[in-house]
Parts: sequence; structure tokens; C-alpha cells
Amino acid sequence: MYKHYKRAIYLNPFLIFLFSVSLLTGSFAQKQNSLPGWAFGPFTRPAGVNPVLSPQPSSLFIDPMSGNKVAWESNDVFNPAAAIKNNKIYVLYRAEDKSGIAIGTRTSRLGLAESSDGISMKRRSTPVMYPGDDNQKEFEWPGGCEDPRVAVTENGTYVMFYTQWNKKVPRIGVATSKDLVKWTKHGPAFRRAHNGRFFDMASKSASIVTKVVKGKQVITRVNGKYLMYWGEHFVNPATSTDLVNWEPMLDEKAELKQLIAPRNGYFDSDLTECGPPAVITDRGILLIYNGKNKAGKDGDERYTANTYAAGQVLFELQDGMKPIERLDIPFFVPTEAFEKSGQYPAGTVFTEGLVYFKNKWFLYYGCADSRVAVAIYSPRK
Repeated sequence: MYKHYKRAIYLNPFLIFLFSVSLLTGSFAQKQNSLPGWAFGPFTRPAGVNPVLSPQPSSLFIDPMSGNKVAWESNDVFNPAAAIKNNKIYVLYRAEDKSGIAIGTRTSRLGLAESSDGISMKRRSTPVMYPGDDNQKEFEWPGGCEDPRVAVTENGTYVMFYTQWNKKVPRIGVATSKDLVKWTKHGPAFRRAHNGRFFDMASKSASIVTKVVKGKQVITRVNGKYLMYWGEHFVNPATSTDLVNWEPMLDEKAELKQLIAPRNGYFDSDLTECGPPAVITDRGILLIYNGKNKAGKDGDERYTANTYAAGQVLFELQDGMKPIERLDIPFFVPTEAFEKSGQYPAGTVFTEGLVYFKNKWFLYYGCADSRVAVAIYSPRK
């Protein structure tokens, strides 16, 4: 009895130490995984449903440029946009055929899938946007139409921003539609701006500002004009009065205005690429973006080199130019096998589609440039 008592006395400080470490570790983990009040999340992957879209070799399409029958979504499907129509979610996704051997060497076309619950997808057998014998072929052939972002106006016009890729210069292209199937191509967004100064400049990834009005997420104006955040290496702003012709904003040196940039030592140390449409909240304008982690000493050692993970930044509301909050830790990172295998095995969750549906936010993203998946955030919880 005496020995047992002595042992208990001896172990007690050790147990207290372990308990203290446990509390500290738990507190640190909670801090790491929690989000500030201004941010969206957490986004949760529904169990057992992802990826929601995968390559489908049986889908055939007569390519108008070559005249050949092409398995247009046989190699990879990824980088999706999303929109709401008739109380359903529609996902527009990038699909690659097998005409090349690496990322960027094949031809991309945009497919369309619909869903009543945001998870089970019924897809069209042919693409809805693709290079054709039209007035945009010089910008879209042979690389194709890539990486869409879509939002809708209050009167029901869908506006798509996508990458026109002719294997020479990537450009942000604009297209509009009333039904998400038949699209009118308007060409490069920056063609007329600043006397054509930025027409031949590489441009990608346009996130137009939206707002939830009476339960419907719609394109809205900021300070009297439509506003988009765009860019791959930096987040840059551009404005428009007609949603078709866009003017990149310049700084005091007449160079492209940069709102945020990569940060050494963080998950976004290499790129800060704009994601889905930005959303006006009661705190400001919230932009989800895709951060790429730099390899080497300037990257974030907590994440694999070249990993794409998702961040958030909040801009002030008056004109949307001033960042006031920014996550230092990504809110969404590659964890699943299908997010770390495929064309991009370093790991990728590449966010492009965000829609408000049945009081929840559905986030659609590309997985390792090979699949499409969804994660859901329920604000009421």
C-alpha cells in the first residue's frame, strides 16, 4: 500500500505535465483549424460522393476545326464553374481530350452537368463551349477554352469568364448566355482597354463581384461599376460598365494595380490566383483565391512544394481596393487521394465555382487537374 502511494505521488507531476501539453496542443490545433468571423467555412466534403465528375471516354463530339470525332472528355475533367438555374446547380467544367501528352498541350472544351442536390451529376454528352470556326478561333485554337468562372445578372443573363488559349498567349475571354447551353462569345476582356495596351498580355482567372439578394446570388456593382478581381501571379482589379469590355486598373506609376501578392513563407508564396466569383458580405468583399506553395526555402514547409491550396481575403466595401483581412493558413487543402494524384500529383484543390443553394454554399473545385469535387459550407451551423 505504501509503495503504491509513493508511486502515485511520484507520477502526479508527470501526469499534470502530459495534461498541460494536451491542452496546449489542442488549443494550438483549434487555432490552426478555426476561421475568423469574416471568412466562409468550414467547407466539408460530403462523405462518399467525391469526385462528382471524372473523365468519360465514351463522350464523342465532332470537332468543327478538324472534322474528326473526338473523345472530348476522355483524359481529364477539372476546374469547374457553377451557376443556379430552375432550382438546380449547373456545373461548367474544363475537359481535355487526348490530343497531347501534358498539361497545356491538349485541347480543352467546356462541358455542362446539372444536379438537383449539388452532388449527383447528369452531364451533357457534348460540350457547350469549344473552339470553332468563328471570330474567336485565333484566340482559342488549338489550345481551347479553359477554366471558367460564371455568375448571373438580376435579369437572368449568365456571364462567363474563361481562358482563351491558342498555345501562344492566354487571355480572359467573355461569353454570355440565357440558358447555359448556347453561348455568345464576346472575345478578350481587355481588347479595347487603354488603347489595346494589355490585349497581348497573358491574363487569366476573373472573379466578378456578386451579392446574395433575396436568397439569389447575383452580379452587382461596386461604387457604380462592375468589379472583377483577376490574375494568376497577383490579384489585380478591373472595372466595366457593360460586363463585356473591361478596363484593368492602374496604379500611380501607370502599371497594373496589385491588391495582394505572394508571400514568402506562406502557402501562397508562389501564386495568388483568383478563384470563384467574389461575394459581398456584411464585413466587406470576400474573395476566395488559389495559393500555390513555392518550392525551396521561400515556401511554407508545412505544405508540399507546388501544392495548390485555397485562401481567403477580405476587401473593404467602398471600392473594393483595400485588403483588410487575409488568412495566413489555407482553409482548404489537398487531403484526399484523388486530390493528390492525376496530372498534378503535388496536390491540388483549385476552386472556381461557388454558389448559394438551399441556404448553403457549394464550392466546386478541380482535383489535381484531373477530377471535379464539391465541398459544402452551412452558415447556419
